[in-house]
Amino acid sequence: MHRLIGTLTLSMLLLGLSGCSYLFYPRSGDYTMQAKGASGVETMINLTNMMETTASKAKGGKGVDTAFDDLHNQFHALNDAFCGVTDAQAKTPAYDLAVTHKKELMAIFKRLWKFKGDQPQRDLHLDLLSAELKELRDTLHTIK
Repeated sequence: MHRLIGTLTLSMLLLGLSGCSYLFYPRSGDYTMQAKGASGVETMINLTNMMETTASKAKGGKGVDTAFDDLHNQFHALNDAFCGVTDAQAKTPAYDLAVTHKKELMAIFKRLWKFKGDQPQRDLHLDLLSAELKELRDTLHTIK
């Protein structure tokens, strides 16, 4: 019984700590380092640029190819980069809008994952993802 409780506690701890870390997506840390800017917001802007380039490379593909895998890891790096904003930036209305864009990106990416092997749905969702990334980037520029 104690072993089961210990295992459950460890599982919950690992899940709880995965919010701003790279435990489950270790390559996302590499992309965060590549996109590192002078501030957390600049890092997110660089990641949106990187993701938009990768999304255009992923067009026409099927399944989890190299470009799609890179996009997946960049997506997790962007989600984790939200932890890098300052408290003052997090209190602005523009940051609230950025969080809304983040949630919309999550919904789009879930649908993209579902259709990763089906053309033309994959390309349509990649276009939608790129459009949402542009909106997020515009919002991030107002936070800066």
